[in-house]
Amino acid sequence: MKYNHIGIPTKERFEGEIDLPKLKMTVSDHKNNDFGIQWQRYWENAPYPDLVKTVPHIAFEVDDLDKALKDQKVIISPNSPSKGLIVAFIEVNGAPVELMCYEKL
Repeated sequence: MKYNHIGIPTKERFEGEIDLPKLKMTVSDHKNNDFGIQWQRYWENAPYPDLVKTVPHIAFEVDDLDKALKDQKVIISPNSPSKGLIVAFIEVNGAPVELMCYEKL
């Protein structure tokens, strides 16, 4: 696994907001800082578990998403938020963890 970012949920507006209507959320660019910090504001009708909408998560890139999900508690099934990327969320010790798998070119 390779660290990608930390997602921090907030209800407040933040600098550099990027609206993602398909995902029903607003984010900041995690690449605009050396630590991969991404602010996230979920829209009222966002279909995600409260755990994901209220507790910060760590995101890791994995080579094989199916293998990484084996024997894990999946709380958001694999889906594609953008072309070439498949993500899923698991719960580990009460915290959300995002697993990301980029398509091999």
